[in-house]
Amino acid sequence: MAEVQAVKDSDTIHLIGHLLSIRFNPQMADVWNIGLNLALRISDLLSIRFEDIHGSRLIIRESKTGKLANIQLNTKTLEHISRIQAQYPSHIYLFQSHRCQQIKHTAPKPISRRAVSMAFQQVGKEVNIILGTHSMRKTRGYFLYQATKDIARVMKMLRHSSEGVTLRYIGITQDELDKDFVSLEL
Repeated sequence: MAEVQAVKDSDTIHLIGHLLSIRFNPQMADVWNIGLNLALRISDLLSIRFEDIHGSRLIIRESKTGKLANIQLNTKTLEHISRIQAQYPSHIYLFQSHRCQQIKHTAPKPISRRAVSMAFQQVGKEVNIILGTHSMRKTRGYFLYQATKDIARVMKMLRHSSEGVTLRYIGITQDELDKDFVSLEL
């Protein structure tokens, strides 16, 4: 299986959100839009409960690393969350499965990672990008790196411990680093 990619231009980011909304449902577009802004692994993103949101902060323990993620929510993310909460005031999870509500006596669950993955793969084919659940996290890291050129900052945001892993993760290749050195003359 090919490694998923970061989306490297804003127009494609918006197109993916639009396609997810019309090809699947607005909830998939919300996963994409909120996921881009939080840079969490998909398992952590889908497990967000409304009780994890404290004003303008999200506080959760990452399942893979056990590290505490204390994230300041930006305006766009807060708007998405407020809309979802107003639309589904009885939901426990930010991305709660609507299928579970149709089955009586079933505890609420978030939508599945598999459903998100399949939706992203399908839209990725349409826009000719290898798109997956990690693409949101990679895209956020890529754009932060392009804006700051500060790999330590990107590592901290993604909670990585190696510069090499982070550069490879966000799709920064040696060729791109070489271009930066050639184009910036002091």
